[in-house]
Amino acid sequence: MSNPIIIMGSSRSYGETRKSVTTIVGEDQSHMIPFVDLRTLTISPFDYDHTNRDDDYFPLMEQVINHDLIILATPVYWYTMSAQMKIFIDRLSDLLDIRKDLGRMLRGKSLYVIASCSTSLPTGFEDPFSQTCDYMGMVYKGCSFIYHGEDRELLEGNESAIERARSIIFDA
Repeated sequence: MSNPIIIMGSSRSYGETRKSVTTIVGEDQSHMIPFVDLRTLTISPFDYDHTNRDDDYFPLMEQVINHDLIILATPVYWYTMSAQMKIFIDRLSDLLDIRKDLGRMLRGKSLYVIASCSTSLPTGFEDPFSQTCDYMGMVYKGCSFIYHGEDRELLEGNESAIERARSIIFDA
């Protein structure tokens, strides 16, 4: 295993995104991989004055840097990541300014995305993740899109998406 950590940003702690993660990781392995539900933390939006420096973001990032593979799990809302995940990503700016020590420790780490949706994956969905990795010196490993709807053609893609995610998480 590649020492992964899963960070989920969703409005529902036990919705389709959590089901996607559980399907990929498996019930028997789920207790072995650290799982963070952003909904349970207090993480404020980025603030140029850094008045939010005492929220849960820095303690979370101090935990994250101990892992080689960071898995971000998000539903697709309005063609992009959830608001919780966007705030988490935006706060990387703090690691370029007031906690550069943590930002430097992200270099060389791998990032993988698990996205769940009830429609097809929107064009450009992965761009913010891949470009963030480029900027931060991280390795973008891709995205597994898990469909939760009625379209049989889209449902057929789930099996390969699940297998791809498992290979990244367990074989890397």
